[in-house]
Amino acid sequence: MRAVHVTEFGGPEVLVPAQVPDPVPGPGEVLIEVAYADTIYLETQLRSGWGLDYFPVRPPYVPGGGVSGVVRALGAGVEETWLGRRVTAFVTGSYAELAVAAADALTVVPEDLDLLPAAALVHDGVTAGGLTERVGVGPGDRVLILGASGGMGTLMVQLTRARGAHVVALARGEAKSDLVRELGAHAVVDPSAADWPDRARQALGGAADVVLDGVGGGLGLSAFALTADGGRFSAHGAPSGGFAPVDPDEAKRRDITLFGIQDVQFSPTDLRRLTSTAFTEAVARRLRPVIGEVFPLARADLAHAAIEGRKLVGKVVLEV
Repeated sequence: MRAVHVTEFGGPEVLVPAQVPDPVPGPGEVLIEVAYADTIYLETQLRSGWGLDYFPVRPPYVPGGGVSGVVRALGAGVEETWLGRRVTAFVTGSYAELAVAAADALTVVPEDLDLLPAAALVHDGVTAGGLTERVGVGPGDRVLILGASGGMGTLMVQLTRARGAHVVALARGEAKSDLVRELGAHAVVDPSAADWPDRARQALGGAADVVLDGVGGGLGLSAFALTADGGRFSAHGAPSGGFAPVDPDEAKRRDITLFGIQDVQFSPTDLRRLTSTAFTEAVARRLRPVIGEVFPLARADLAHAAIEGRKLVGKVVLEV
């Protein structure tokens, strides 16, 4: 089958098309003919050699985790009803024509939802929905969202607004600002402005009850300073190169509840529930996955370059 290998740690150019053996589903597994592969910023970081203490990958490997597609073969013990069904799943190595997944980890894609938006929701829909639940966003909360124009950020804007929160989004440039405003943000602040924290505080009407930090680094740390005493701060993203270096002692002193990457690790049951919920909301047009560009599998290098360039809004997806 066709796949894409990370041949060595480095830039997007290390993503190279390759022919690899077809995977074979084992007991309790299915073989998925992949239609689209999800991409997330973390995959570009792993490709560069970042985060090996947390994610011990070694080249050569097929990157990626989320897929949408059609079940084409069954392993022993899997019900025949799965054959031919449109599904999404998390797999090991999604940048490929075929992928193996456990049957109990599949989520059925509704008839009224195309496989492209399903792929855009398979990771970010779960993370955005699950984190919004765990942080406990509710009516009247003042919420500050970092990285609001990205694949997950655009979903968080919509989900927090739907929960009755007052949403302030950070987004760079006119196009990204217009998008997140259209998706429901009450106010948008450009973090490239030197006085952005003052502008954000003004837009929030004070401090933030909830900060959803999908960026990390210094920007995330500055956002932590905007968190109200007794508030909630989620440091779940690190495209800046590291998570926000929040002082846990200061958080404890100010009674701020901290959330992190460990809070977006979900059980198989929760994964299916959160994915199904995202699909239902998308079919009902209450949740809109924003797809910035679709690249062919063989040009995964261009997809990674686009992700790292940060000029696109929303998701980058690979078409297989």
